[in-house]
Amino acid sequence: MDVLFIAGIILLICAVSSKVLYRYGIPTLVIFLTMGMLMGSDGPGGIYFNDPQLAENLCNVGLIFIMFSGGFGTSWKTAKPVALAAGVLATLGVVLTAFLIGIFAHFVLGFTFLEGMLLGSIVSSTDAASVFSILRSKQLNLKNGLAPMLEMESGSNDPIAYMLTTVFLGLILGESQNIFLLLLTQIAIGVLVGAIIGKLSVWLINNINLDIDGLYSIIVIGTALLSYAGAGLLSGNGFLAVYITGLILGNSRLVHKISLVRYFDGLSWLMQILLFFTLGLLAFPSRLPSVATQGMAVAIFIIFVARPVAIFIVLTLFKKPIKEQLLVSWVGFRGAAAIVFATYPLTAGLPVADEIFNIVFFIALVSVVVQGTLFIPIAKKLDLVAEEETVLKTFTDYSGELHAELLEVTIPEGSKMAGKAIMDLDIPTEILIVMVKRGRKLITPNGATIVEAGDIIMMAGDNKVQLMEMQDVFGVTS
Repeated sequence: MDVLFIAGIILLICAVSSKVLYRYGIPTLVIFLTMGMLMGSDGPGGIYFNDPQLAENLCNVGLIFIMFSGGFGTSWKTAKPVALAAGVLATLGVVLTAFLIGIFAHFVLGFTFLEGMLLGSIVSSTDAASVFSILRSKQLNLKNGLAPMLEMESGSNDPIAYMLTTVFLGLILGESQNIFLLLLTQIAIGVLVGAIIGKLSVWLINNINLDIDGLYSIIVIGTALLSYAGAGLLSGNGFLAVYITGLILGNSRLVHKISLVRYFDGLSWLMQILLFFTLGLLAFPSRLPSVATQGMAVAIFIIFVARPVAIFIVLTLFKKPIKEQLLVSWVGFRGAAAIVFATYPLTAGLPVADEIFNIVFFIALVSVVVQGTLFIPIAKKLDLVAEEETVLKTFTDYSGELHAELLEVTIPEGSKMAGKAIMDLDIPTEILIVMVKRGRKLITPNGATIVEAGDIIMMAGDNKVQLMEMQDVFGVTS
């Protein structure tokens, strides 16, 4: 059967099935994995795929854009109050989780200490996409800043898990290394490269003035790849760099920003489909029963011991209420990164690699199905769901952003707005300029549009008083 025909069918099934899965609070990665397994050698598709190196390369590319989109879609203004707590969860929380799982795997499952720590490192990070696909599907938000805290934690903890994975993999392979120096170097270079490329990219996007709008997305794709590869060339952490770059771009004034955010939201979903389908294809379902006992034991330990202990230690420092700690403990889904990192031992040829990969695959399935299904009911039981707010407004994706108020103003001579590009105007992010009328010409504005004296502009926002204040700020008349 034609490969493109099969690819089209798979993409349609993956997209359409999300409607059904959302209804029951199950993240769509389940159907992506399932489709891969069905098409694999153990399924009716009969595609034999046993190339861990190719799978790792494909999945790393997918992770680059998933990590970038995670940063690009996070509103720093919303996340700033909980950024410190999220940062500690993404670092100390990951290390504690990995250590606890490693000890359990060593003493209960019979792994060597280093093998146990490798397993713990691989499954120590959480999956952002799973959490927010559920919240978005239900149009819900969480109280007390829990949504942005979980977004920042799960969006930024993969680099730490990656570093721990490579460290313990190297130790097993007999590579001598200074662990603390390696981690410090990876973090410092990753942050520095991500910040520099992010700032340079903002300047480039806003000043290049391309004639073809679609090329802006190509620039951003190149930026993400450059950030990841540049950090890697300097022995830094590429995933951390690309997340920082995305965070800077997503929280800067950019031309065509709304279209860029939506483009990368779609690209992120495409990368998730590619990633999970590839991993499902690489898995052999017939081997999963042999690790079911071990996988279930580790999954239960993560859900009820390792994750809660790490969360209680960290969030107690920030004086978070017990019920918030309980919900954050539950929202520790294992997903994309864990399964991708599980391919690293396969490519390294470790004797225990197949066992680790199958255990991690099993853990991810159990975690997503059990924790994903019960996530919203538990949040409601703990009274932490903000029914009147949607999580869509927590981030910079502008989804569902319908403004109730409109204001039409004329730009007089001498106005502070005249002669400036829209992106250079100090306009609150809650207000959009949706139309410019210049004589008989109607202009659909973007960030690079220059406002001229005599223009009539239409501003939209949710707060009429705030809109009216713009008249005094810029010296315009309605």
